[in-house]
Amino acid sequence: MVRAGERVVIDTHGPTAAPAAAPNVLPGWLVAVMAVATGFVVANLYFAQPLLHTIASEFGVGPGAAATVITTTQIGYAAGLVLLVPLGDLFRRRNLVPAIFAVTMVCLIVCAVAPTLLVFEIGTIAVGLTSIGGQIMIPFAASLAPEERRGRVVARMMTGLLMGILLARTFSGSLSELVGWRSIYWISAAVMLAFAVLLRRTLPTEPLRQHQGYPRLVASEFVLLATEPVLRFRAVLGALSFAAFSLIWTALTFVLSASPYNFGPGIIGLFGLVGAVGVLGANLAGKLADANRTSLTTIGSIVLAIGACGLIALGSFFLGALLIGIIVLDLATQGVMITNQAVIYGLRPDASSRMNSAYMFCYFVGGAIGSALAGITFAGAGWDGVCLVGAAFWALMMGAVAVEWVRRDRRPAIVPSPID
Repeated sequence: MVRAGERVVIDTHGPTAAPAAAPNVLPGWLVAVMAVATGFVVANLYFAQPLLHTIASEFGVGPGAAATVITTTQIGYAAGLVLLVPLGDLFRRRNLVPAIFAVTMVCLIVCAVAPTLLVFEIGTIAVGLTSIGGQIMIPFAASLAPEERRGRVVARMMTGLLMGILLARTFSGSLSELVGWRSIYWISAAVMLAFAVLLRRTLPTEPLRQHQGYPRLVASEFVLLATEPVLRFRAVLGALSFAAFSLIWTALTFVLSASPYNFGPGIIGLFGLVGAVGVLGANLAGKLADANRTSLTTIGSIVLAIGACGLIALGSFFLGALLIGIIVLDLATQGVMITNQAVIYGLRPDASSRMNSAYMFCYFVGGAIGSALAGITFAGAGWDGVCLVGAAFWALMMGAVAVEWVRRDRRPAIVPSPID
């Protein structure tokens, strides 16, 4: 019987097993390919944001009706996190991921040719549902990486994801002005097809997973949240951090489009490039996670984010403070995210996709809450109120960390601590 990690040598007497060194199944170039693919697929969720006015004119509806496009896309994505990401623990991801990219391509074509807003919204639900290919690849990459490199691998994957989130608005807004808003969906469909082919050829193979029924597989995500205290704690931190991130980024448009700036959509979209600068510091968080400095990274990120909210509050009249604050805020958000994922992927390697699904579901629920609060808070308390609420989210995170420090001192040594 041939064991994993052995090479089969065929000769005239039949196969014999010869020991072979374990190959590097996750070279740097493959991490780069997976990270770029993750960024491109998650960008599908955000292409419509700078196009809402154009979409409203195209379909002859008001701004309120057009804005539901964002909601339908997020609903689809939340459903995909719960219903599709767990399949990564059931099927070979080398086959599953390219298939999902191919289906995403079809959904994007539906959006590109949609004759009515209703058809377009149905297409965006389907796009959101299937744009979870990156959320399957992130735990896949983490499971392939050796433990001493896991944090840096997760950092590179998350850099790709957040770059996709931040740059999607800039790309779609600029392209819409050049060749029309539907072009972004045609181009993205072609990109999804290209990545489906590329990933099918480059992703490493893996053994079949233990079979279990699909309903049980999906239900186990919530069981993991209930039974894994480290996952639950990190999911709370992730949800609060993304709530603050989404709150400020959503309300930012209101500030930049008003006096004294009076920026148009094109210039506002370029602020995604500013936020991307903060994402480039992700590798530092990954290195600290690999060195088991997760508490330091978490607390340091919270402190930086609270300071960033103070700088951003000055942004209503001081552009320099706003730019610096955005960079620091994105760096802090990235630090929390990478640390959280580096920790949870080490808990249950056999359930990495479901762990990621449960975590990211909480993460995007937090983001949805932050986005929903943005308009209400800005209308009632202005930009200062938005920044104060954002800082409050981060302060709640610091309180959660403090509570866990107290609990850790009372916890038996054999029980893992969420902040170790």
